[in-house]
Amino acid sequence: MEKYSLAFKKSVAKDLRNIPNKDVKRILKCIELLCKNPRADGCIKLSGQERYRVRQGVYRIVYEIQDMELIILVVKIAHRSAVYKNS
Repeated sequence: MEKYSLAFKKSVAKDLRNIPNKDVKRILKCIELLCKNPRADGCIKLSGQERYRVRQGVYRIVYEIQDMELIILVVKIAHRSAVYKNS
């Protein structure tokens, strides 16, 4: 399996500012693992969208998989109570 490259929406940097540093490190490690296998165990496809989400503690990482270009686009990172609002 080929390795995917990462891309982030500009708003993701703003999302990460509101999260404690120890959790940011875990989130970034989880995102790195997506490069090897974007559809790993624990990955859930969001209904009505071409997006997926993966859990990291109480946070959710929402991303799109662009198979033709081998790109993972991280769309949003937020607490589980707020991640699906306005996304």
